[in-house]
Formats: sequence, structure tokens, C-alpha cells
Amino acid sequence: MGMPEAAPRFSIDDYMAWEAEQAERHEYLNGEVFAMTGARDAHNTIALNIAGQLREKLRGGPCRAFIADMKLRVDAADAVFYPDVMVTCDARDKSPSADTAKRYPRLIVEVLSESTAAYDRGLKFEYYRNIETLREYLLVEQDRRHIDLFRRGEDGRWVLESVGAKDSIELLDPGVVLTLDAIYEDVDFSVRSQ
Repeated sequence: MGMPEAAPRFSIDDYMAWEAEQAERHEYLNGEVFAMTGARDAHNTIALNIAGQLREKLRGGPCRAFIADMKLRVDAADAVFYPDVMVTCDARDKSPSADTAKRYPRLIVEVLSESTAAYDRGLKFEYYRNIETLREYLLVEQDRRHIDLFRRGEDGRWVLESVGAKDSIELLDPGVVLTLDAIYEDVDFSVRSQ
């Protein structure tokens, strides 16, 4: 009996070409491809609420908000992700070469689920920290009203601010205040996945 063949490994550029042809979304990490699963109602509602608030407050300025179908290419980590929401203000992300993947976000938002929370807080955050333009990383829980904001200080260190009982959270870069009532609007905390 022969040994099973190893799955083929992609380069990041091969992945980008391959992913453009796929019906489903896949993330890329170090030559491997991982299929994305669907999300719960609460997850999608929260992401849309945040993106909507950001879109409204950033309108007319140099920054733009993107939702889950826009790729984030992190060459320093040999990775491509689909953040739930991200904001970029960098002119390089407006070029034709950035039409399907951004590289220079200031803000990344991930809505946490039981299956992704440890990864989003740990290894994925480690990869995201390779992005020099990234200033804030927002982790939003979908099963309770709680948000963790990691902010990069002038010294390069990341500082955590937890928000639960507050009414709002201030994102210094890109200079937007998000209200928790708007973030969690239409979210039914009594509904849990089975």
C-alpha cells in the first residue's frame, strides 16, 4: 500500500489566481488552503452593523471600509485572510492591483465564534501584527455584549481595552466612535447555534 500523496502547496500568487476561480472562499496560510464556513445570523448582523457605521462615518474621506468578501494579503506571514471588516486609508490599497486584496489596513475587525475565538485572539493576531499600517484590532463577541480592542502604541506595543458596559468605543485610527447599541442592533442573544 502506497503512502498518501501530500496535498499540493500553493505559492501566494498561485493561490490568488486559483481563489479567483472558486465558488467558495478559502484562506491561505503558508502554502495551504483552508475552506471558509458559513456564519451565524448574529455574526453577520454584527459585521454588517459595524461596516455600516464605519461606512457612514468615513464617507467622503480617504478611508474605506470593506466587509468579509475582500481579501487581506499579509505577505510577511505568507497568508491571505478574509477579515469580517477592515478599514484602509492607504493610497496603495486604491490601485488597480489592490482590486481583490488589500494589504495596508489601519483597522481589522473579527466577530468571534466558539470555533474561531482562540485562533482570532492568538495566532491570527500574531499574523496581523506583521502589518505595519495596522493600528487597531477589534474583537467582537457575538454571544454577549463585549468587545476587546487592541491598539498599537507609539512604542509598537499592543494595549488591550475591554468594553462591555460602556455605551461606545472610540477607534482612534481612523477617528470613529462606534456605539455598542448600533453594533448589537437586531442581535438576539437568546439564539444559540445547535
